[in-house]
Amino acid sequence: MFKSRHPVKATKRLLREEDLIMTRILWLEGLDARNANTHERFIYIHGTNHEEKIGEPASHGCIRMRNADLLELFELVKEGTPVVIKA
Repeated sequence: MFKSRHPVKATKRLLREEDLIMTRILWLEGLDARNANTHERFIYIHGTNHEEKIGEPASHGCIRMRNADLLELFELVKEGTPVVIKA
């Protein structure tokens, strides 16, 4: 469990109030001019402690997934796999 890339101890307050990074992180690196700084801005695909908010704008720029889905995806992709994100 991470907050701002730092490991944190789970507390009831943190789990309730913060958008934490859970399970795995797929760190994105933009390929076109509009998002070329994605890696330096620490934009990830990651699991969340607020799975009930999936589909709602609730992150700080990352793409949040259900933890079980991200665990499955993490095993399927290798580092450097191209990712296309469509709205």
